[in-house]
Amino acid sequence: MDATFVVFQLVMASIVHGALLIRGPNQNIMEGDSVTLECLYSDNAFNISRVRFESFSELLKMWRPVWPTSWCFYDLNVEQVDDKMVLHVPHVAHFAEGFFRCVSDDHTLSAPNNASKTLSFKVHYLGEVHLSREGFSNFIGLPQELRVQRGDDVVLKCSASSSEEPDYCWYKEGDDWILPSSVITLKKVSDMDSGVYTCTVEHPTALLEKMRNISLVVLPENANWFETHSGHLVLMTFGLPVLAAVLSACIYHRKKSAKRKPIDDRSQTKPIYKDSTEALHSNSRDKQPLVAV
Repeated sequence: MDATFVVFQLVMASIVHGALLIRGPNQNIMEGDSVTLECLYSDNAFNISRVRFESFSELLKMWRPVWPTSWCFYDLNVEQVDDKMVLHVPHVAHFAEGFFRCVSDDHTLSAPNNASKTLSFKVHYLGEVHLSREGFSNFIGLPQELRVQRGDDVVLKCSASSSEEPDYCWYKEGDDWILPSSVITLKKVSDMDSGVYTCTVEHPTALLEKMRNISLVVLPENANWFETHSGHLVLMTFGLPVLAAVLSACIYHRKKSAKRKPIDDRSQTKPIYKDSTEALHSNSRDKQPLVAV
């Protein structure tokens, strides 16, 4: 019994000392950063060349081997360096985040000792800013200059893909207000509403910020409807053969729209003026509030 117990202790000691380890970043990283993962044994008694990296597929709900690849600027290299297997991503993309582990094919190691613990990391990113106008298709997006008729209601929405819900802010060049919202509503626009509007998008935890400008042009009362942004879209889509029908339908639509109630802006976030930016400053993680200069 004593001899059996000694042999059992030696076997267990060998398994413990030969356990697989995985090392990698211990903090969140930015998209485009370089990432390196390492697989190694706690001692050198086992052959590291028989170790592979695996990643967990959320779609398939299973572990899959990681192979070297290069696709759509997503490079991934796996190689043996001395007593380690190394996975290197020179420019990591946000879809590369997830769960990774090391697995050994050495028959002397059985589960769970043939696999390392799970390592995961998060990739922070902030996509390009997209502007859209309420009531119009988001597929084309908005041009650099938006031409509207005087008296129109204009609702602009700002959006961007992000690893976390970003913070949005609107302001107008030359004015002293900021609007901490992704949506800005301009009711019955006049000449005073013409100008350059800027939407700023900021990641809530990472130092990532992007912005997009749009120039709003309010046309005079005698301007033709087809000179507006929406008029150009209709002409491009349907062409001259159906211009008369389109104009008739749009005139009828505008007459009906005139009877509708104005946009209810009671739920819209109110602008914050320069004199009251201290309140915003104290609630925005000690960051300098954005105001027009």
